[in-house]
Amino acid sequence: MRRRNFIALLGGAAAWPLAARAQQQAMPLIGFVSSRAPAESASHVAAFRRGLSEAGFVEGQNLSISFRWAEGHYDRLPALAAELVNLRVAVLFAAGGPPSALAAKEATSTIPVIFSAVSEPVRLGLVPSLNRPGGNVTGMSFVDSELIAKSAQLLKETVPAATVIAFLVNPSGPSAEIFVKEAPATARALGIQISVLNASTEQDLDEAFASLGKLGAGGLVVPAEPFLDSQRERIVSLAAQRGVPMIANLREYVVAGGLMSYGPSLPDLYRRAGIYVGRVLKGEKPADLPVMQPTEFDLVINLKTAKALGLDVPLRLQQLAVEVIE
Repeated sequence: MRRRNFIALLGGAAAWPLAARAQQQAMPLIGFVSSRAPAESASHVAAFRRGLSEAGFVEGQNLSISFRWAEGHYDRLPALAAELVNLRVAVLFAAGGPPSALAAKEATSTIPVIFSAVSEPVRLGLVPSLNRPGGNVTGMSFVDSELIAKSAQLLKETVPAATVIAFLVNPSGPSAEIFVKEAPATARALGIQISVLNASTEQDLDEAFASLGKLGAGGLVVPAEPFLDSQRERIVSLAAQRGVPMIANLREYVVAGGLMSYGPSLPDLYRRAGIYVGRVLKGEKPADLPVMQPTEFDLVINLKTAKALGLDVPLRLQQLAVEVIE
């Protein structure tokens, strides 16, 4: 009798871990790899979780998320993406723009990859077509050359005397080449000269801003880019010290004291990416999910900063702005 009881007990003990493992496997694991740092990404992560919730998934209830942060060091991304692939995640979410997306695509050709806020995904080779991604990769598009040109136009309208406008780019970022190639066309359209400033470190930023005076730049355009975005308070401070009007593609720059921003909402793109991840978890394939493009672009203006710079922002632009900070 004792032997039978012992065998029954042993069988029950063996079955429990199997059941527990089965339950764990039933909860999908999302791999979240970002070129950014966690502290600056809190609102983006919250928006991503909102999107998952809208799709019926809540972290800790019916899915889990494993995070990897490159903190601005793009060279770390391939290893971080490979770590998540080795965990056999159900979906790999690439946050923080093109560097993360390219690393995720390189890491796997079978696990679904959803990216957020990527500039020119077709030109970067992430997908062959926006409408028909075709492979295991899709996501949210963000900045393109037309948006940068529009930003320069808005800045020129605000500072009509400017004959030189600088573009600040990170040469380590995959999108830098796209912005540089489009600069001549923008310059011709606006009848100005465009100077490209490179910065991939904090020291580079100091040197770039020090050169603005020599260039005679009357304004600065800052495209959305993970490293530059992480340095937005420093960039805004340096622009203020030099008395240079600037326009960025993210509202966060204006909140930090920048003059203007024009572009889509980054948190909204993360929310929509979360919805896409949920749809994939429910069985849809990335190949059938078109790359989503922003449909609304918000102009935000900081009139307090304009006053400090001695600028009168045209009334037309103030009326077009979705938000005016006074």
